[in-house]
Amino acid sequence: MTFQLRRTFLHAAITVCLGVVMAAQSAASPAGGESRVQQQDGAAVRSLLVAAVQATAGRGNAYRLRELAERFYAETGFVPAWFEGTAPRRQAQQVLDLLQGAESHGLDPADYDAARLAERLRGAGGARGVAPAEAASIDVALSLALLRWLSDVHAGRVSPRELRVLIDPRQERLDLVKAVREAIVADRLPELAAVAAPRMRTYARLREALARYRLLAGELAANSLPAVRKLEPGMPYAGLAALHRLLVALGDLPPSAPLPSGYEGELVEAVRRFQARHGLEADGVIGRKSFEQLNAPLAQRVRQIELALERLRWLPRLLPEKAVVINIPEFRLRALEVRDGAAAVRLGMNVIVGRALVTQTPMFIGTMRYIEFSPYWNVPASIARKEIIPKLRRDPAYLAREEMEFVGAGGGGVTTEVSEENLVALERGELRVRQRPGPRNAMGGIKFVLPNDMDVYLHHTPSVRLFAQSRRDFSHGCIRVEAPVDLAKFVLEGQQEWNEERILAAMAAGTPAITRLARPLPVVVFYTTALVEDDGRVFFLPDIYGHDRALERALKERY
Repeated sequence: MTFQLRRTFLHAAITVCLGVVMAAQSAASPAGGESRVQQQDGAAVRSLLVAAVQATAGRGNAYRLRELAERFYAETGFVPAWFEGTAPRRQAQQVLDLLQGAESHGLDPADYDAARLAERLRGAGGARGVAPAEAASIDVALSLALLRWLSDVHAGRVSPRELRVLIDPRQERLDLVKAVREAIVADRLPELAAVAAPRMRTYARLREALARYRLLAGELAANSLPAVRKLEPGMPYAGLAALHRLLVALGDLPPSAPLPSGYEGELVEAVRRFQARHGLEADGVIGRKSFEQLNAPLAQRVRQIELALERLRWLPRLLPEKAVVINIPEFRLRALEVRDGAAAVRLGMNVIVGRALVTQTPMFIGTMRYIEFSPYWNVPASIARKEIIPKLRRDPAYLAREEMEFVGAGGGGVTTEVSEENLVALERGELRVRQRPGPRNAMGGIKFVLPNDMDVYLHHTPSVRLFAQSRRDFSHGCIRVEAPVDLAKFVLEGQQEWNEERILAAMAAGTPAITRLARPLPVVVFYTTALVEDDGRVFFLPDIYGHDRALERALKERY
């Protein structure tokens, strides 16, 4: 059901219910004082609540809207929250202001019927107020919209599980009803957004970037660059002025930079900065990919930021002192130190992630518990069947050349004989294949283990040249790290016996050894194509796995 149809159904449900409420009110005696009026108001609210919540039943997320709304009103005997008699309280306008400001969080005010509620509140704000039934109707509509808006700001509009993202919805959810009631009592309704939204610096930075790019999207809506097949430094270009204007607006080129007579100088450096922010090779050459990114509508960048904000709302608060975060489309790892809920980057490095079309690295939150030095690479059964067995049938010497061996399913019976019998046993799972520790080992000299059902972990690799590529999705799903010694020093910090010298010796020992972390730390394997660095630069990255498109579809289908 589309949003418009559902909104029409909501209004119809309320209209039907109004007839029942108004009839009940007209039959009631005016005598009876304030308690009689409160009872009538409470009956109106209760009846409207049932109809309105049923009409919006499919629009919840991590919270159950009906339970929230019923609890909100039940705590005060179903007395209207935003009306005094038939006139709206000042706080009703504050609720409306929050709903109308939903765009600042990447949300759509139409999802909360903000325009219609504004119209109804204007009608209720006259000297004579409105009929009691209409006051109750507006009151319920405001409460439902506020609670859904708070829920969306706090936990997101779509459950990550719907998108096969292995991140549990927030374990320590905010009590929305309590938060609203406390804000009413303390007269702090405008502060509800700060209470409900993620308390991360990156969330606040993305909101600032969202406001900026919305303005740019309006100012540069018609901006487009003349087509060019390949523009190299020193070449003439008819679109120099347009390129200069765009790069100044985006912050890659100082406003004081002169317009050159050809593609050269500061303009080339600005393009390099632009390329670095968009996941491209920063060579200053404008080829097909760079031209596409330069000419991308800024409305598209706005949407990327909105989707990034949605995903951040899925994340739990980082409570431990340390954490490791990997952003898949950025091919980047950050080791964070968390203090008072704020995270500072202690270490950053390039990573290699799973191939886009075949072996994607999943999004999940794990816990790193131990490190394995000089590890065996136990080849997953799927890789053995699809890759190793065909290679061995073509070239039996491949096993010895890659320093591999067959092992019995129970861990015994090691052999290096490449026979058809052993290959069939490998296909059946009666044997497995592993690679011995050493220079050729796919794990490198170290493996960072975070136990999970997907057998995904962090490790080094002998293929270090791949870290220089701008796009680094080459693995079978695990995450290869560029600076394993630095990462080991970070996660083993505080375990004094593990200095750099000992870490290097253990990596080169050739004998597997496991060291448990004194303090296990969370590892967040995340996916966002928009982010803001500490220096204020806004990065927009390719949607290599199509997760932005999937989230976009889920948001459209949620009603």
